[in-house]
Amino acid sequence: MNKTKIEWCDSTWNPVTGCLHACEYCYARRIAERFGGWSTGGVKTKENFVKQEPPELDKPLLVQRKNGKAVNAPFPFGFSPTLHRYRMGEPIAKKTGQTIFVCSMADLFGSWVPDSWIEEVFAACMSAPQNRYLFLTKNHQRYLDLAAAEKLPFNDNMWYGTTVTSLNDMFFFSEAHHTFISIEPMTERLFAGADITKLVDWVIIGAMTGPGSAEYQPKREWIQEVVSSADDAGVPVFMKDSLIPIVGDENMRREFPWEVKENCTKSW
Repeated sequence: MNKTKIEWCDSTWNPVTGCLHACEYCYARRIAERFGGWSTGGVKTKENFVKQEPPELDKPLLVQRKNGKAVNAPFPFGFSPTLHRYRMGEPIAKKTGQTIFVCSMADLFGSWVPDSWIEEVFAACMSAPQNRYLFLTKNHQRYLDLAAAEKLPFNDNMWYGTTVTSLNDMFFFSEAHHTFISIEPMTERLFAGADITKLVDWVIIGAMTGPGSAEYQPKREWIQEVVSSADDAGVPVFMKDSLIPIVGDENMRREFPWEVKENCTKSW
């Protein structure tokens, strides 16, 4: 489990890594390709390993640095989906509860992920109820399938999010579960007359960052439409720091639904 610069959580936990979505703006793929594969520092170590498809690791694979030191390989198969079973005990080791983004380096609910992997992750979460767990996917249908199969926990500390980046994106909402949408990166106008925020419990908004992002920044009025819609629905809004150059620090909203005690009615 790692500390993180992601503003809406305390730490990230990656019992599963890798993803088969082809998002051009994906920061996780860039990280995995930079630090992944069979080499760290240029020294390759493939010996004595038989690859499974998809790979499941009961213990970390080691790579050797140029200085001779052996270290755990965080992404031994690059961005190929991988189960790191040896990480399942990390949440219970946190004695003080944290807000944990689960699988920041994967889409845990991608269609390629076996149900058994998801069930192992859920079991690890439920064994450490002192934490709050935030999940995020681009495949909302998997939530629906799991719920229909009675495999989607109703626990109060488990939050199910969907990434929404275009008008065509569907998202998961439920009266029985905590749900949210993450509009990141926001690259087009999404809320012209729409009022989908009333269906979820939280809205996160962020701009594209990284190489080539300058030409894909959201307009101020697009952001304001989302915020106004959420305010009308009484839904908390969290705006990521990437929006400061667009809306100004004085207009930033950093609200958490587990902290907000009354409807949000702040307009700007």
